Amino acid sequence: MTNQELLNRITINPNMAFGKPTIRGLRYSVEWLLETLSSGMTNAEILADYEDLEPADIQAVLFYAARLSQVKRMSLVNS
Repeated sequence: MTNQELLNRITINPNMAFGKPTIRGLRYSVEWLLETLSSGMTNAEILADYEDLEPADIQAVLFYAARLSQVKRMSLVNS
C-alpha cells in the first residue's frame, strides 16, 4: 500500500468525532488508536477486539502520526 493510500484511510468530517481525524469514516479516531497502542495493546489485540479495523488502518494511523511529527515546532503541554 502506498503512503497516499494509507493517508486516504484517514478522514476528517466536521460532523463526526468533533472534527477529529478518524479511520475510514468509522467512529475510531486517530487519537484513540494512538492512545490504545501507547497503552501497550498489540496490533493483534486491537484487531481482535475491533473487528471492523484492518491492519492497514493501524499502519495508516502510525504513518499519519509520523507526518504530524514532522512539524518544525510544537509546544508540549502536560495534561
